[in-house]
Amino acid sequence: MSGPTAAQPSPARAAGLSTPFTRLVGIEYPIVQTGMGWVSGPSLTSATSNAGGLGILASATMTFAELETAIGKTKSLTDKPFGVNMRADATDAPARIDLLIREGVKVASFALAPKPELIAKLKDHGIVVIPSIGAAKHAVKVASWGADAVIVQGGEGGGHTGPVATTLLLPSVLDALAAKGIDMPVVAAGGFFDGRGLAAALAYGAQGVAMGTRFLLTSDSAVPDSVKQEYLARGLNDTVVSVKVDGMPHRVLRTPLVEALENGSPVKALVAAARNANEFRQMTGMRWTTMLKDGRTMKKSGERTWQQVIMAGNTPMLLKAGLVEGDTRAGVLASGQVVGMIEDLPSCDELIQSIMTQAHERLKGLGALG
Repeated sequence: MSGPTAAQPSPARAAGLSTPFTRLVGIEYPIVQTGMGWVSGPSLTSATSNAGGLGILASATMTFAELETAIGKTKSLTDKPFGVNMRADATDAPARIDLLIREGVKVASFALAPKPELIAKLKDHGIVVIPSIGAAKHAVKVASWGADAVIVQGGEGGGHTGPVATTLLLPSVLDALAAKGIDMPVVAAGGFFDGRGLAAALAYGAQGVAMGTRFLLTSDSAVPDSVKQEYLARGLNDTVVSVKVDGMPHRVLRTPLVEALENGSPVKALVAAARNANEFRQMTGMRWTTMLKDGRTMKKSGERTWQQVIMAGNTPMLLKAGLVEGDTRAGVLASGQVVGMIEDLPSCDELIQSIMTQAHERLKGLGALG
């Protein structure tokens, strides 16, 4: 009879990588999982944070009560820092900020920068404020308002995006901040999926990377497996930046619905958007008065037309159809161009370990060049 089998040693974990950003938010690795509506729930967020990165809950598609529950669930799954992404122009933004303060959430991230007084309130309670920006002047502005760091997303990124590639936008932001003497951690987003990209971002002068599509395509993501397979089958040319989804530039996978929206009647698109806005209102329990207030704020802060404001009601429901209900023909699938480079569905821990191992190898190789 053979004796007991010796326990196999655990595989060595990648060394940490300390940057001003990791020290600011208290994480081991300079990797952020972005707050994707319908995707970034407690499971994905906690898995990312437990793996040493920064997971971010997406709250724009949640009611206040749902966000309260999601924060509690995330806290039960991890004792590591995590963040919550919010709409700064939402009518109940102050109440949500109070919730983050009560629950001791580490990071508040925003697609649109909150007003200076909200930033000050968050910072007074020890919460790190990280807006996402798409232009150098916006980085300087939010820095003057008191933001602690910024996520800079180039045009390769999924969802709402701008026209400038990360390789140009990132250095322009870094140069603009340096010219003003602003020492602020910058996190690069748009087109990142492996350790080579992290090494490149650090070489530019960023202090970390943020990824959406790459985290969507993990085993910890709650997106239906059939939808993940739809993503994995796509190539580098299988995304399109459409303004027909919600009136703003939005990078999504090419699907029959998107093609129909691109080639369809603007009037029909507007009617469908209004119908979806009403459905979103009913699902979340929002009142029409609240939606109209949000719309007026959105129009003012984002310089949108009323047609674009109405069309914004398309986004939550079309994304829900694709990313939650798994209907890839009737829904919209937000995606970065990086989808064409992804071939597997690792866990968040496996993903971050592979990224960090490769990043350390690349950085070591670059050091040897000197």
